[in-house]
Amino acid sequence: MNGAAQKAAGKRANSRGAARLAAVQALYQMDLGGVTLPDVIAEFETFRFGQELDGETYRDADRAFFREIVGGVVADQRTLDPAIAAALAADWPLHRLDATLRAVLRAGAFELATRKDVPAKVVISEYVDVAKAFYEGDVPAMVNGVLDTLGRTLRPAEFAGPRPAG
Repeated sequence: MNGAAQKAAGKRANSRGAARLAAVQALYQMDLGGVTLPDVIAEFETFRFGQELDGETYRDADRAFFREIVGGVVADQRTLDPAIAAALAADWPLHRLDATLRAVLRAGAFELATRKDVPAKVVISEYVDVAKAFYEGDVPAMVNGVLDTLGRTLRPAEFAGPRPAG
C-alpha cells in the first residue's frame, strides 16, 4: 500500500472509530433520555461531528457507519440483548449494567452479528478501546470477555482452536 492509500485507510479507520464512540454516546442518550432515533442522529450529525461543544472538539465520523450502528442496535435490540445476557456472568443480568456499558456491548454485539466484513477480533478490540474511553479497571476486560464469547458464538470459524489461557 502506498503512502496515500495508507493515509486514506487510516483516516477511514479513525472515522469509523469516531463513529463507534459516537454511536455508544447516542445509544446512551436514547437509553436514558428517551430521545428518538431520528433526533439523536440529527443531533450528532449537526452539532457534534467535527464541531466544538463545551470546549471539546469532536472528531468527524463516518456518518453512514454511525447511522448503521445506532439504527441497527435499535432495530435488533430484542435479539441482541438475550445474546449479550447469555454471555454475561449469571450474577450480572444486563439490566444491572449501567447504560454506557449496555450501549458498548449492544453496539459491539450488533457489529459482530452483522458486519462480517470487519474481522471479529477488530470489532472486539475497537469496543474495548471505546470502553477505555469511559472506564478504568476491570470494565474494559469484561467488555473483551463478553464480546469474545459473542464472537465465538456468532463467528465460530474466526475463532478456530482453543481459547487462549488467561
